[in-house]
Amino acid sequence: MSRRFLVTSALPYANGAIHLGHMLEHVQTDVWVRFQRLRGNDVLYVCADDTHGTATMMRARQEGRSEETLIGEMNLAHQKDFAGFDVRFDHYGSTHSPKNRELCAQVWAALRAQGRVVEREVSRLFDPEAKVFLADRFVKGTCPRCGTPGQYGDNCESCGSTYAASELKDPVSTLSGARPELRSSPQYFVQIEHFHDFLTEWTQAGGHLQTEVANYVKGHFLGEPLRDWDVSRPAPYFGFEIPDAPGHYWYVWFDAPIGYMAATAEWCERTGGSFDRYWRSDDTEIVHFIGKDIIYFHTLFWPAMLKASGLSLPSRIHVHGFLTVDGEKMSKSRGTFVLASTYLEHLDPAYLRYYLASKLGPGIEDLDLNLEEFTARVNADLVGKVVNLASRSARFVEATGLSERYPDDGGLFEQAAAAGDEIAKAYEACDYARAMRSIMQLADRANEFVDRKEPWKLAKAPERAGELRDACTVILNLYRQLAIYLAPVLPRLATSSAELLAAPLAAWDETKRPAVGSKIGKFQHLLARVDPKKVAALVAAQPSAAAPSPAAAATASRNDEVAAAAGNETDDEAALLAEPLAAECSIDDFAKIDLRVARVVAAEPVPEAKKLIKLSVSLGGEHRRTVFAGIKSAYAPEALVGRLVVVVANLAPRKMKFGVSEGMVIAAGPGEKDIFVLSPDSGAKPGQRVH
Repeated sequence: MSRRFLVTSALPYANGAIHLGHMLEHVQTDVWVRFQRLRGNDVLYVCADDTHGTATMMRARQEGRSEETLIGEMNLAHQKDFAGFDVRFDHYGSTHSPKNRELCAQVWAALRAQGRVVEREVSRLFDPEAKVFLADRFVKGTCPRCGTPGQYGDNCESCGSTYAASELKDPVSTLSGARPELRSSPQYFVQIEHFHDFLTEWTQAGGHLQTEVANYVKGHFLGEPLRDWDVSRPAPYFGFEIPDAPGHYWYVWFDAPIGYMAATAEWCERTGGSFDRYWRSDDTEIVHFIGKDIIYFHTLFWPAMLKASGLSLPSRIHVHGFLTVDGEKMSKSRGTFVLASTYLEHLDPAYLRYYLASKLGPGIEDLDLNLEEFTARVNADLVGKVVNLASRSARFVEATGLSERYPDDGGLFEQAAAAGDEIAKAYEACDYARAMRSIMQLADRANEFVDRKEPWKLAKAPERAGELRDACTVILNLYRQLAIYLAPVLPRLATSSAELLAAPLAAWDETKRPAVGSKIGKFQHLLARVDPKKVAALVAAQPSAAAPSPAAAATASRNDEVAAAAGNETDDEAALLAEPLAAECSIDDFAKIDLRVARVVAAEPVPEAKKLIKLSVSLGGEHRRTVFAGIKSAYAPEALVGRLVVVVANLAPRKMKFGVSEGMVIAAGPGEKDIFVLSPDSGAKPGQRVH
């Protein structure tokens, strides 16, 4: 039975351009939406620009134009950037819309009717130079709780505490740099404490939040009475004037989440849909994707507003971490503040979509865009493993098409079809990294089949034409499965692959049925390798182009790799380099060690040993070795099958309690879970010597 979803991403602020930090969230959401549609579910994906507030008003003043002109221009620019990364909304609106004003009034009336709105005189920070009362995010100072400097006026990024901006020590206006003054004005508040019991139950039960988020909300907010929520701002302010309070405007965090509903309503008016089907129905699952910096608003204020209004509550709020670039926070001064439009001038959006997916887990950990790893991973996985399957087989059957019956492949297609269930579970849980690992394991097995069959050799023997056709039929069907599994992440690759294979890639269950007897289109280029020079050009295009980050510069030249990496040490890396080097050896000594590329063909845990996994590795052809590797704490055996590794092939056999180990798998790291099995770059084959 299909499910119905309403899915949203957090609303980007209209005052600035879209950068890769935004793209992390919107790609994550778009992948989930595309996956659900592949599964046959009904999904409405909406978003909008968050337009109101002091920042928009001040920028419009400085540029000598109206706020409406500014936000209209930014709305078009935002939509262009998202489209460039293949993020497809059903509707993209604006919080400065008549529908949002109408819905804000309805929610306000519901809160008023329940007696949840109170008015009192308060002192707020006022910028004497800009002549405006300051929103919390336009004041910085020292946290009154932990003493961390440079914190915003609503919460501390260091200790997680929330407070009033007036509580900051040594406050400074981010608009003018002036020291703010305390001035009194009447303010309107919503009594959130009234909803305390409801919020406790909603956040702690039902699976609406990730466990760590539920625990955070409980530990930081729900252990004490909830402070009244300040929901108004005095003029001058760009926003919606409160109907029953002239001269006062709804605070941006009041009308911004209501923008989710307004975008839904606008889509319904355009398409003939039903608003109540989404916001007054038990049959629709409402899913919000947000960053961890806005947990407070989405898990406390927003559910309380919906509850008071008799509207549907979110089924799930999925929180993600921040994006860093080469280990640094996004920063213009460091050259790590990458605009979406700048990226698109240099690199294929598919690269970033895949890289983000390969790193995104189900939790709220920060994700680092390491540009050297970015280049290596995309080239090794997408080009070396996936697209490589089509490029090494499709051209051989352009004239004949696929075999009429699916050949015997030793169970590879069935195994890949069965793996679809676990891959689907990983997508559902937003554990894209696990899904990508599983898909690449299937790609490794498919490439092992290619290495074994060698279709390029079969093509040179006309008498083996049937064998060639069968081999290519298997390879292209395994490729088709991978293209479907990757379709949520790589929609353009799915489209071009469907054209090549003349077979649909529009439903998840198509991975369970092989395509046979169909014609094959002329092979066209599917995906280029990441060009390190283009990565370097992207870095050079950032504000601090004179000083590109070392890790990014490393991708431009393999010859400079060691020197570049040495300039980008983390504390852990510095500690590792501080470990004394082994005694010097000659080239003759080193030549005695025979390092070979090997493929893991089987792996199983050794029950009696805490650290060991028993591996069967292929050194090419039928040449197999058994190796016991102490990597159980870091790797599941099934994750290693099909993977290329490097082994010491001439190590004297070692008799152990569990059997004889006939080599050693090369790995790095201090041990325990910090173990990293080394892999050769794409194109390496089992049996090749490592020089």
